[in-house]
Amino acid sequence: MSRVTLHRIERGEASVAIGAWVAVADALGLAFDLVDTKAAPRSVPIPKPIRLADYPELKKLGWQLRKDAELTPDEALDLYERNWRHVDVERLSARELALIHALSTQVGGGRLLVRA
Repeated sequence: MSRVTLHRIERGEASVAIGAWVAVADALGLAFDLVDTKAAPRSVPIPKPIRLADYPELKKLGWQLRKDAELTPDEALDLYERNWRHVDVERLSARELALIHALSTQVGGGRLLVRA
């Protein structure tokens, strides 16, 4: 890949081919996932505070916290993003999926930054 192409990717230019984006993501250890936005969970209000005990996978990620811990939306999103490799996606309830979707859209700027 040329330096010019890499620079265009860094600047977010739309003229770069998707294959180049995928190659850079792969080199960084990241993966793209196609999401059907019509099938995505409906955005729900984010509870404030977020009770760790109410979300099983989040509770698993926050094992070092007190059982009655309450998180801010930023803290919850950070826990999901940093520890995504430990999330059992098949065990996520509809409620927890809706929370993750709401956190990623309302706090994370529309993206869930995770490593595959």
